[in-house]
Amino acid sequence: MIRSELIQKLADENPHLYQRDVEKIVNTIFDEITQAMASGNRVELRGFGAFSVKKRDARTGRNPRTGEAVEVEEKFVPFFKTGKLLRDRLNGKED
Repeated sequence: MIRSELIQKLADENPHLYQRDVEKIVNTIFDEITQAMASGNRVELRGFGAFSVKKRDARTGRNPRTGEAVEVEEKFVPFFKTGKLLRDRLNGKED
């Protein structure tokens, strides 16, 4: 599902809200999650999962085409850990 499909589904399920308002709500949620992660904070959505940032140290990599050694700088990457409810649902263990 992409962002526009999510917005459309929420708008369809909430006919009392204008689609532009639903779009603003969804964008605000994603912006807040992004800002929190950019600040190094963890974002937890109970039953769904937790978003966090992990640091990857600098290392020496290899160019797959030439085999030449390449220095890779340290970087921060997003990480998502599923919550128990989502994990159970994905594995067919709904209660």
